Amino acid sequence: MIAKTPKPPYYAVIFTSVLIEDTEEYQKVSADLEALAEKQDGFLGFEAARSGLGLFISYWKDEEAIQNWKAVASHEIAQKRGREEWYDKFQVRVAKVERAYGFEKDS
Repeated sequence: MIAKTPKPPYYAVIFTSVLIEDTEEYQKVSADLEALAEKQDGFLGFEAARSGLGLFISYWKDEEAIQNWKAVASHEIAQKRGREEWYDKFQVRVAKVERAYGFEKDS
């Protein structure tokens, strides 16, 4: 799904990764974190795709919301496990969205 975001400005956290191995446990933790992120103040939505290269983009109201999410205990534990167990490599980028536009066919 394409995230329904508000009118800019807002922020995007772009997480790009290469897994060592895609395990059931990784999938469960990932789904649990997505559900937890959705409950955070300032969370606006997310988009994800994986086909070898993983891409997860979360959208946030402001930088404070991003920092608060980064500090959530469950997220910190998953970050540590990611470095130790799941990822061959990853990159995080934080960007301010200043313009956004799109197209959607009528249903």
